[in-house]
Amino acid sequence: MPSTASSSRRNVLQELAFRAPRIAEYNGTRSSDGSARPPTSSYFGSNIFGARQMRDKLPRAVYESLVRSIRQGHKLDVEVAPVLAQVMKDWAMSHGATHFTHWFQPMTGLTAEKHDAFLSFDEDREPMESFTGAQLIQSEPDASSFPSGGLRATWEARGYTAWNPASPVFIVESAGIRTLFIPSVFIGYNGEALDEMTPLLRSSDVLSQKAIELLELLGERSVQRVYTTLGVEQEYFLVDRAQYALRPDLLMAGRTLVGAQPPRGQQLEDHYFGGIPERIQACIAEVERELYKLGVPIVTRHNEVAPSQYEMAPAFEETDLAVDHNQIVMAILRKVAIRHGLQALLHEKPFAGVNGSGKHCNWSMAIASDRPEVDGVNLLKPGRTPHQNLRFLIFLAAVLKGVHKHNGLLRAAIATSGNEHRLGAGEAPPAIISVFMGSMLTEMIEAIAEGKATNGSGTHVMLKLGVARLPEVEQDNTDRNRTSPFAFTGQKFEFRAVGASASVAFPITLLNAAVAEAIDELKAQLRDALEGGARVDDAVLAVARRAFQETAAIRYEGNNYSADWVEEAARRGLPNRPRAPEALDELITESSRATLTSLGILTDRELQARYHVRIERYVMDMMIEMHMIEQLVDTMILPASYSYLGMLANGAAQARAAGIVVIPQLAAANQIGALVETLQARRAEHAALLGEIDALHGDEYAQACRLTGDGAESLRRLRESCDAIEMVIADELWPLPKYREMLFAV
Repeated sequence: MPSTASSSRRNVLQELAFRAPRIAEYNGTRSSDGSARPPTSSYFGSNIFGARQMRDKLPRAVYESLVRSIRQGHKLDVEVAPVLAQVMKDWAMSHGATHFTHWFQPMTGLTAEKHDAFLSFDEDREPMESFTGAQLIQSEPDASSFPSGGLRATWEARGYTAWNPASPVFIVESAGIRTLFIPSVFIGYNGEALDEMTPLLRSSDVLSQKAIELLELLGERSVQRVYTTLGVEQEYFLVDRAQYALRPDLLMAGRTLVGAQPPRGQQLEDHYFGGIPERIQACIAEVERELYKLGVPIVTRHNEVAPSQYEMAPAFEETDLAVDHNQIVMAILRKVAIRHGLQALLHEKPFAGVNGSGKHCNWSMAIASDRPEVDGVNLLKPGRTPHQNLRFLIFLAAVLKGVHKHNGLLRAAIATSGNEHRLGAGEAPPAIISVFMGSMLTEMIEAIAEGKATNGSGTHVMLKLGVARLPEVEQDNTDRNRTSPFAFTGQKFEFRAVGASASVAFPITLLNAAVAEAIDELKAQLRDALEGGARVDDAVLAVARRAFQETAAIRYEGNNYSADWVEEAARRGLPNRPRAPEALDELITESSRATLTSLGILTDRELQARYHVRIERYVMDMMIEMHMIEQLVDTMILPASYSYLGMLANGAAQARAAGIVVIPQLAAANQIGALVETLQARRAEHAALLGEIDALHGDEYAQACRLTGDGAESLRRLRESCDAIEMVIADELWPLPKYREMLFAV
């Protein structure tokens, strides 16, 4: 008889065959009849208290003070806080909000919130709504319950959140409840950063300061601030939630720990940019609508390479805001998917054998100035004048120099257990950090490095398509390399190696730090040359030439997935750290410590804390997987195997009693019996290994080293046995939704 679990699996498949898409709502009214829907621009940002709302509702002096704080990085004048709080409260309540929360990003990689009511009481104990300037500026969550890496002990609970005015407050709607969210930083009692945002803000300030000083040497004296821009492409899977609920490994670990490959995966290459299924499109459209109301500028959606995999991408924004927005994207994806009977999977490798998910961080630098002709200029955009191209060259050299020196630090920034499964697989960059520049820029860089003449980086080439009715297309200065972890893609660099579930704050913090240090070093070289009497043009070319020569090893134009690149990278002296624990060691090298502490981005204690938090998280993730696969084997795989063996034995006995000479059930029983015997032996070895790793409790690095080696191998061996059984057991007895069902029956 089929097991209860396998019956549930079949019931889900039968129900899926008749499930209709949920029709998305627009401004509270359904539009399934094809009637006109409101344009996105009519409600974009309706749930944020942004620049337009502030300008309309705040007194002019308060508004100008706040704008100075946001645009120029000045400290917020606390004298304006009471007025701000009153106006924000009135606005929030007019939108139905009853509570407010300081929304922050602890070192879990997720977000945190504690809701407080606007409800208060006057001196006569009469109810009233109140929201003070002090409540806007600061709150006090429990600091001992979040990962701190030793910065806070269990009995040291005091911590503070403080409003970050650079990111607008917003209203979150959930089940008809509206809450005012105040983007904030999170610090401990002694002022140490306990979150991901504080170091990012510090790195932004440092990079701005160093870049302004370099621009002044180039003659740009009207720059108020240099800010980085970021566009985060988010990949994810959408699977049926009922099937998800039948997969304990997805529930507990975020990825499938067992699962045989289906006959068809992504080999037909028919999913990428294919038609989006109606049920999925309805979900994505509602996600976008929720994001638009929160001012998140999502502009792209499409099928990704793997079946049931998708991507959405925003327009570029200032980095600090883009980081907040990406956290909102992940939260809204999870929430809205459930409304549609779907589950959003953000794990880097939820399914073996098909592409994993990342988030491609498109990063650049731009100028803020009161001069319109300079304001908004992209420092990584080749120009049309010699001055613009010299500026481009020196900042390009700074990025290459920073990535070359700190490629290990950037590898550490993306080191997680989930990304460990993804890096180096299809559509994912390898664990070796390198930079792709494209043939045209590579030719220019090498010409400068060799002291040869060049026509300048601003030259464009027109591609003639050879079809009369099609126009000529302007060729970018770079091609695209989807295998490179850090690629120049025209006016920006694309950091492709960040994992789908990760907060982008930490990787971008370390990238900002690496580039800021490089800018400072190039600035010093340029100043020395100018003080020695060199012309600006000659000095910039000389400084850029030296940087291009020194960073030749980091530039690679080939296929990063190839075995040849691994060998070539070793010859170049580039590190290859495929396992997370060894990659995380780069956080606490002398070079990393010197850079991050001297720039004031992280203190030594804060850096050590982040290292320990990430090692601890790696151990916990792996231990969850180790225990989960035990439970899968003991409570689902082996019982199903025993049932099948019993069926075969009964069939063989009945055949023998009937006098049948050829009994094929015996061969089948012997086959699965051998597989079960192997699984039982590997299960026993796994239990012994877990005991050894448990005995290392208190030494997390030692645990991480055992887990990344022996633990990962034990998981692989158990999976191999389970998948072999799945391939031969009666389908009606298999208790878990199969890959072919989860990836194709949505």
